[in-house]
Amino acid sequence: MDVRKLAQEIIDGKRLTREDDLSFFLTCDLEELCEGADRIRERCLGDKVDLCSIINGRSGRCPEDCKYCAQSAHNHTNCEVYDFLPEEKIVEACRLHESEGVDRFSIVTAGKALTGEEFEKAVHAYETMRSQCKIELCASMGFLNAEQLRRLHEAGVTSYHHNIETSKRNFPNICTTHTYDQKVATLKLVKAEGMCACSGGIIGMGESWEDRLDMAVSLAELEIDSIPINALMPIPGTPLAHQERLTEAEILRTIAFFRYINPEANIRLAAGRALMTNDGERAFESGASATITGNMLTTAARATIQSDKRMLAGLGRDITPAWVRP
Repeated sequence: MDVRKLAQEIIDGKRLTREDDLSFFLTCDLEELCEGADRIRERCLGDKVDLCSIINGRSGRCPEDCKYCAQSAHNHTNCEVYDFLPEEKIVEACRLHESEGVDRFSIVTAGKALTGEEFEKAVHAYETMRSQCKIELCASMGFLNAEQLRRLHEAGVTSYHHNIETSKRNFPNICTTHTYDQKVATLKLVKAEGMCACSGGIIGMGESWEDRLDMAVSLAELEIDSIPINALMPIPGTPLAHQERLTEAEILRTIAFFRYINPEANIRLAAGRALMTNDGERAFESGASATITGNMLTTAARATIQSDKRMLAGLGRDITPAWVRP
């Protein structure tokens, strides 16, 4: 397979599906693959890099048994534990990230779903941020129902994040307290509500390359708008604590073929950027078009909002948020 020719075909409208033989992505020349992915990114999305920052709105005591997670009550980590943050602290963080020129700000909460009084607090916090800030607002609060998503949307949330984590085949090896199909059902509700659907996963959890390809295709089938790609940073006290870390080449190959399979989605660097040179600089020349930034980036964060903006400006990328444009 000529991946450069394929890149042009995708730019011209071709779309890869589950029926295609995608195995060539695993053996083709990495440099040619990354060059093609960057061309697709440039033609389908342009030079704008979408910067997202998050705040951990509720931490720890999660009843789900995800093997990678520091916040699961099933694992034995030194995770900080607290209930839903005071609104003042959330709004203060939102204002700070807005002042630093971030595109969007998200409250992320541990647990299967945010409900009851804490959900009401979240809705009110979003209403306050919408009235006081211009930054785009996002949320990541687990398995919400259609009514909850509607209320968040009305409060100002335009994007909802809910990772499928891995392939359907591999999912039971990672989590047994909820299912892959439940994840997909929630994402369909997000799409039905008219919100931007943000969903990706974690690579390096012991899955096969075929699992990674399957995840990329599944996200394309769901028409996901933003795809966070996390590289596992093994956490002591979790079942994956001794998992071998991925190489930069493995991460770049994954990002590149995700771009070929999802040409119009934002491919967003998330956890694991510390595994790559200059916090993932090469990834932005291999198909990536977005990133999570700021102090909550990863369990071993090095990048800051300002260092990310300097690096991206050096690549000639547009880092001006849409909310400040005329």
